[in-house]
Amino acid sequence: MSLTTGVVVSRRIGSCIARSRPLLSYGIHTSSSDDREDYKRKQVRELINTTTVRGIDIIRNPHLNKGQAFDLKERQVMGIHGLLPPCILTQEQQMVRVMANLKKRQSDTDRYVYLMSLLDRNERLFYRTIKEHVEEMMPIVYTPTVGKACQQYGLAFRRPKGLFLSINDAGHLYEMICNWPENDVRAIVVSDGERILGLGDLGAYGMGIPVGKLSLYTALGGISPEQCLPVLLDTGTNNQSLLDDPLYIGLNQKRVTGQQYDDFIDEFMEAVVRRYGHDTLIQFEDFANHNAFRFLEKYRHKYCTFNDDIQGTASVAAAGVFASLRITHKKLSDNVFLFQGAGEASIGIAKLLVLAMESEGVPHDEAMSKVWLVDSKGLIVKDRPKGGLNDQKLPFARPHEPIDELADIVKSIKPTVLIGAAAIPGVFTPQILQDMASFNKQPVVFALSNPTSKAECTAEDCYVNTDGRGIFASGSPFLPVEYKGKTFYPGQGNNAYIFPGVALGVITCGVKHIPDSIFLRAAQKLSTLVLEEHLAEGRLYPPLSDIQNVSIKIATGVADYVYRKGLALTYPEPEDHEKYIRNYVYNTDYERFVPKTWDWPEEK
Repeated sequence: MSLTTGVVVSRRIGSCIARSRPLLSYGIHTSSSDDREDYKRKQVRELINTTTVRGIDIIRNPHLNKGQAFDLKERQVMGIHGLLPPCILTQEQQMVRVMANLKKRQSDTDRYVYLMSLLDRNERLFYRTIKEHVEEMMPIVYTPTVGKACQQYGLAFRRPKGLFLSINDAGHLYEMICNWPENDVRAIVVSDGERILGLGDLGAYGMGIPVGKLSLYTALGGISPEQCLPVLLDTGTNNQSLLDDPLYIGLNQKRVTGQQYDDFIDEFMEAVVRRYGHDTLIQFEDFANHNAFRFLEKYRHKYCTFNDDIQGTASVAAAGVFASLRITHKKLSDNVFLFQGAGEASIGIAKLLVLAMESEGVPHDEAMSKVWLVDSKGLIVKDRPKGGLNDQKLPFARPHEPIDELADIVKSIKPTVLIGAAAIPGVFTPQILQDMASFNKQPVVFALSNPTSKAECTAEDCYVNTDGRGIFASGSPFLPVEYKGKTFYPGQGNNAYIFPGVALGVITCGVKHIPDSIFLRAAQKLSTLVLEEHLAEGRLYPPLSDIQNVSIKIATGVADYVYRKGLALTYPEPEDHEKYIRNYVYNTDYERFVPKTWDWPEEK
């Protein structure tokens, strides 16, 4: 285990030092895992001998703390002997205690708070616990509980886990980023809190989303936590209940918009590159629709960046569609897609499906003709009297009579695939689901809105109203459903299947810009990891218990693609892409801190 964190903190006192990345970040990789391990061990020996971090500061540092897992020699050398109970516990024993504590909590929100406090104390134990109990932990550290946690973030706030950059500090963002103690940041998740899941404007409380996303970067994608930085760009909030709350932790003012806001975002992007380099991945998260699209277009060819709400959601939804084709036995272009919603998620999915059809040889116009969108003003058609067609919606405006109600639209369009991503709970009514089943042998229904309270329908709604013939996926988890003697396991189209693997592939291969084709490749790879036995159970995605392996497979697929297309800058190209990526993955196991130079006898 590296002591980089403690050393950096003790050496950089009030100054912004240049980053010091290992060889990998400069496009160099060692010839074997043994060489790489030797390099790591030399770093550890040097850092342990020079660090000033000792005693209680080790226990207070989540990067270094192992709790009662420190053995006697470590406790004596590090000056912590007596600061811990004498009983020495393994990491496995500590996990048992963590799970016992979780079971005693009365709600998932309480469990979330407990896990965040564990992250503050013992980083490796936190990530090991998530890895070993993915299916239990995911709904707590991510959707749906993270949405509830964001709503109560002010009350739950204990210790900062990222950077809060206020628009009142414009002109000084670089200096503020330099206050972050890590010099080797590879991945940043940034939000301005204006559109948190389906909950709307939560202002500074939106920090829970970058923190949650990056915890999955590490737990599922294997990216070291020291290399991850959550950022909340606080430009105010238009949520009046927050402005009236005396305990609100953010800027107590209406949101700043216009040129001042744009200049603030520009300054942030430039400051990140100046501090950490052009190869730093910047993921935009939960920005309002009108900002998300334009920032993606503005920055995608200038920075290493993507928007998970647009591209990540598109990729995981497309993967579910690709998997469903193995059940319906149709080609992609044989389908008609109807989207309830025309925001970031829906348009992102629609564009990626069109790209997928084009990659199969379908002409662009024909591919576009397979896609229909519905917004708050009804079906998106050319010359719609109610208007409301922006630049993102216009390409999907089709010649058709205007129709206002979704139920009437479904009857008119007769889609084979119905996708909801507008956070309107219950909008897929029993009648709509029954209609879908009336003109489809196996209707495909995706209720993708988060959290669970915003889902367009439940899994049970779908199976019951389609007589068990529906192919269902959702954004938040649903329990298995018993219907007519069969147990259905609803597929959760969780972005966590995509963004950790894509990020891992991008970082390890030195990709400078991220085209949509990378997300198409990730979707195709994910769909191949769904086994026939999963499809037979109603799943369109692999079980969550296998998601770490899924992330590595997706990262490997990304590596295969970017090297083939000349998009990778890490050279020489590894002979075995998967082995190279696995060597990079963060190890959550504890390691002894005592270096060989002290020549202590090994324990028998």
